[in-house]
Amino acid sequence: MSPNLLERVDAFATRRILVVGEAMLDSYLHGDAERLSREAPVPIVALRTRVDAPGGAANTAVNLAALGATTRLLSVVGTDDEADRLSAALEELGVPSDGLGRDPDRTTLVKERVLAGPQMLVRVDAGSTEPIDGDAEDALIERLIAEYPAADAVILSDYDYGILTPRLIATLDELRSADPRPVIVDARDLRRYRRLGPTAVKPNYLEAVRLLGEPEQRGSRARAMQIGSSGERLLELTGARIVAVTVDADGTFIFERGSPPHRTYARPQASTQATGGGDTFVATLALALAVDASTPEAAELASTAATVVVGRPGTATCSAGDLRLALSAGAKRLVDRRELAARVAFARSQGRRIVFTNGCFDILHRGHISYLNRAKALGDVLIVGINDDASVRRLKGPDRPINSLDDRASVLEALSCVDHVVPFAEDSPEALLEIVRPDVFAKGGDYSRETLPEAPLVERLGGAIQILPLVDDRSTTRIIARARSAARPGERRPEGAAPAAR
Repeated sequence: MSPNLLERVDAFATRRILVVGEAMLDSYLHGDAERLSREAPVPIVALRTRVDAPGGAANTAVNLAALGATTRLLSVVGTDDEADRLSAALEELGVPSDGLGRDPDRTTLVKERVLAGPQMLVRVDAGSTEPIDGDAEDALIERLIAEYPAADAVILSDYDYGILTPRLIATLDELRSADPRPVIVDARDLRRYRRLGPTAVKPNYLEAVRLLGEPEQRGSRARAMQIGSSGERLLELTGARIVAVTVDADGTFIFERGSPPHRTYARPQASTQATGGGDTFVATLALALAVDASTPEAAELASTAATVVVGRPGTATCSAGDLRLALSAGAKRLVDRRELAARVAFARSQGRRIVFTNGCFDILHRGHISYLNRAKALGDVLIVGINDDASVRRLKGPDRPINSLDDRASVLEALSCVDHVVPFAEDSPEALLEIVRPDVFAKGGDYSRETLPEAPLVERLGGAIQILPLVDDRSTTRIIARARSAARPGERRPEGAAPAAR
């Protein structure tokens, strides 16, 4: 990964971003369903907890704050309990709520989800969706005029629920004509913003095909061909300099005037009840453009941040730290144990099951590969501890290792089943186990639960021991012994003597 991307993330904290649009409250009612109602064939959910999170434009603002930016949010809500809960959630997450205009004639937009265990049963939407009245519009425009000069970029988050009126858009156009700023638009109907000439727009696949007036295609390949061949039309229809079309699991297509198309590829994620990935994408894209990232850089940053969020349940955010970790995930070898701890915490935040194993891995053979693949199958992330050269000598003798630590680690890194390789100098991996706290500690069949010294520690940390079978007649010691015995006759053969029989 280019160090430029990490430098862009560091610069996010220097920017101030203004978000204007429909702020919503995302509520999650978590409970248990153990019986059916007599009134209808529906489950009865015994409510345990309610979780409130900012949604819509408010989620975009929260993502900006999580990425380190100073954030201002302008919207209109009601004077109800939902507005109070939304304000409290925003403040808790670092976004001032004083930009929320209170209108007694409106009800706050709410998306309430009922879940039984991990399963969402129903979503109930409520709140005012008609255009705001003249007084609320005047107040919102006044706040826009006041906030605009200090903003490094503006995001318009338009769900077509009445906040972004034609007069407000016209006001932004006038402000921008006098004092240009990047404007990024995320809207259900992008045609409304064509005259504004946005810096970037972000339709999802369905919004893009509606804009094109084309039918929805089925299948990744058909969708990719449809969007990939439509860049010029999308740029023309939106009036934008950049069009970023998110196509869910198929990644993102980026079109820019005067430049070749760019595509990012989504990383597979476990299925979750995730929401708000598009808000994360827009927030990161806007920040990246605000710190002068190139369009491909901005697209890669935005796609990576959205992938982090899609791997989490509920309405989630991607922090600057999360983004740095995700960007550097391609570097498998971890020498700094603080980085190891951060990677483990990041994986756990995405609900991933962590497997740990360790060894010398001096000469990697088929037995090792079979064993490591089996270990990987026990979870989602496989971390391999590898003894350094000095500890191998203490364990195996003065003529080992055959291969240096760097060579041994490099070979492990080349295996797709291995996620992280962690060198250690101690004779035992106990210090690493304390950091990783694995869900599963895997060892080969030459051990048993009773003979494994680390077993009590692993179980005290909440992990399980898994003994995996070894491939018959495959061991590094036997391979080295055969190689040495084969070499000795040749080494001792007198000059001119016939070679030994094979």
